[in-house]
Amino acid sequence: MIEAFVGRLDFHKLGFVRSEAAETGRPGYDPRDLLKLCLYGYLQQVRSSRRLEAECRRNVEVIWLLGRLAPDYKSIAEFRRLHREAVTEAGAELVGFARSVGLVRGAWVAIDGSKFQAVASARSVAEREAVKRYLDAVEAGDAEDEPVIDSSAVAAALKKLKKDAEPEAGFMRMGQGHGSHPAYNVQTAVDAEHALIVTHEVTVEKSDNRSLEPMARAAQKALGDPPLPNVAADTGYSNGAQAAACEARGIAAHVPALRGFNNRGDGTLFDRTRFSYDAASDTLRCPGEQTLTRRGVQTDKPRVLYAAPRESCSACALKSRCTTAAQRSVYLHLHEAAPARMHERATAAVMRLRRCTVEHPFATLKYRIFGHPRFLLRGLAGARIEIGLATMAYNLKRMINVLGGAKLAVMLETRPTKARNSACRRTGSALKDKNALPAPTSEICFVTDWRAWGESAEPAVPARLSGRKTPGFFPSIKNLAASISSFLTDS
Repeated sequence: MIEAFVGRLDFHKLGFVRSEAAETGRPGYDPRDLLKLCLYGYLQQVRSSRRLEAECRRNVEVIWLLGRLAPDYKSIAEFRRLHREAVTEAGAELVGFARSVGLVRGAWVAIDGSKFQAVASARSVAEREAVKRYLDAVEAGDAEDEPVIDSSAVAAALKKLKKDAEPEAGFMRMGQGHGSHPAYNVQTAVDAEHALIVTHEVTVEKSDNRSLEPMARAAQKALGDPPLPNVAADTGYSNGAQAAACEARGIAAHVPALRGFNNRGDGTLFDRTRFSYDAASDTLRCPGEQTLTRRGVQTDKPRVLYAAPRESCSACALKSRCTTAAQRSVYLHLHEAAPARMHERATAAVMRLRRCTVEHPFATLKYRIFGHPRFLLRGLAGARIEIGLATMAYNLKRMINVLGGAKLAVMLETRPTKARNSACRRTGSALKDKNALPAPTSEICFVTDWRAWGESAEPAVPARLSGRKTPGFFPSIKNLAASISSFLTDS
């Protein structure tokens, strides 16, 4: 299956380096082979470049898939480092194929985020944050009349910050009972038809409340910019500005509103849901039938302050149930109407659909593909390339489960692939004769059966290996069975 999918990609168009080898110099490994190796590894929970190098020499499936090529771990690591954008585009091609065969509809898209632990240790991140606090204190001390600054300490602090291998990683809450660890926030948008991930993003945001519109917009682009009627997310995405931005793009967001409560007093005071808004006069009406007028706007939130006159609150019989201050004030979001409409659309059935759609892919990514939700590559760029490969592997696995391996292989091979040029053939990967090599039986990667072993003939050594001391190809199963039968008969 990996062979069929990679074979239909236009690597030069996607931006892969060395997709067409130069006429001079020693050719490098074909990126097609390295992408196949990485996808196979993520499907088998093998993500380390050193372990992938070992698989090229011991795993029969990988030996067949790469035609006995054995790239070293440095080549594998360099491939992943260079091709973040290209891998993302390859994943988009897979989503486009899923759309073309009806596996992605786009009628309902569920968005969610989850934390994946970074490579950086908690100690290194804590030290970096302590150094930043020290430098901030030094900068604030410059405003004093006679600041006392230790230049050697400042130089040591700047040097320590410069040597930080993963400056983007910060502490994030990993969920109930797991505490805070250096992590990244992984966002996914999943189509509700067959739970395929249509787009993803890795951010350093500690919460999700600013990710609704960007992820909805990215999902809309991944689906070919059609009208995206319904997007479902949990309460963590409740944001008035984001809701208004989605409505401006014609996207109906279904998100429960995160309403604040009155934390003054003993918790029994009126919250803001007891106040009715009059759009004509831009005022609020309290339970005591008093009017709260607009007093100002907080641009950093952004929200609008409404307050009642002190005289009205002092004479009100409900004051003891409303506020402990001299007058009652209420804040409304600048886009208050948009989250209210968003909240009305978030019915119990929609939230159930959201849970069934978007929670399952994260569980598969964390524990079936990653094995443990922690990145192996450092930095935000490394995290993005890993998630790009993991989502591609997940979508392939999901499509096999939905359609079956044989049917999906036929669909992937319906379009003729562009032949590799002669320069690429010099790398040796194009000289493979897959009909001559024994084909393994894993349904995850190939649509073949064990009969292909018995029907294969003994292949000749490729020209690129001529004159070298190389391991021989595996004998066919039929010949091996005949040899065993002869030995047993003679004995």
